[in-house]
Amino acid sequence: MPERAIGIFDSGVGGLTVLRELRRQLPHEELVYLGDTARVPYGTKSPQTVGRYAREAARFLVGQRVKLLVVACNTASAVALDDLAAIHRLPVVGVIEPGARRALEVTRSGRIGVIGTEGTIRSRAYERALHAGNPDVDVCVAACPLFVPLAEEGWAGHAIARLAAVEYLEPLLQRGIDTLVLGCTHYPLLKPILQEVVGPGVKLIDSAEETAKTVAGLLAAHGLERRGGEPRPPRYFVTDVAERFERVGGAFLGAPLAGVTTVTLD
Repeated sequence: MPERAIGIFDSGVGGLTVLRELRRQLPHEELVYLGDTARVPYGTKSPQTVGRYAREAARFLVGQRVKLLVVACNTASAVALDDLAAIHRLPVVGVIEPGARRALEVTRSGRIGVIGTEGTIRSRAYERALHAGNPDVDVCVAACPLFVPLAEEGWAGHAIARLAAVEYLEPLLQRGIDTLVLGCTHYPLLKPILQEVVGPGVKLIDSAEETAKTVAGLLAAHGLERRGGEPRPPRYFVTDVAERFERVGGAFLGAPLAGVTTVTLD
């Protein structure tokens, strides 16, 4: 089991921010990534549809003989995490709990903003996680549906992205937030513009680092760490348009990405 890979899935390229952090913190682990690019985005789909997509993605990764599943999609984490953990006899890690935990650690005023896809915000998963950690925090949420296509089109630094950020974030800033959770793995690509809009007094929380810490802890607890040997390159799978995934994914990883295999989930 320790020699098996860690499986990671997302609706598209956003989960590569989690893969990048896993590579940094766990350099000896082999990583298998699945981007469900044929059906991106998940955030506008119903919980039933997202649950079905997540089960199919998890089943594919389990078929790759993985030892742990990372649901690197906030929408799928919100609606399918318990289901996947019940189906597969493997540790399953989402991105919501780690991000919420970090937000509670850094907030000074107790006013925390959360931005995400329509599906993630509608699920109220972050509100539940934050209030479970501290019932007294004031949680302000906003759905930001334009951010995913802007990130995937490479327009994260465009003036249009800044206009959208101002529009989405103004209500949260008026509530006096001092912490903003990026509740979608695509959003770290927009960090410079988001930080510019919210100002230096607001701390941005990217759950990728905390998710990787959680994975490391679970591997240690279950005796599943790969302790040595040569680092193995990640394996990448998508459900459509591998060439676009390679191009856009390189921006998420900060390095060229190649060798992507197209698969069908059924």
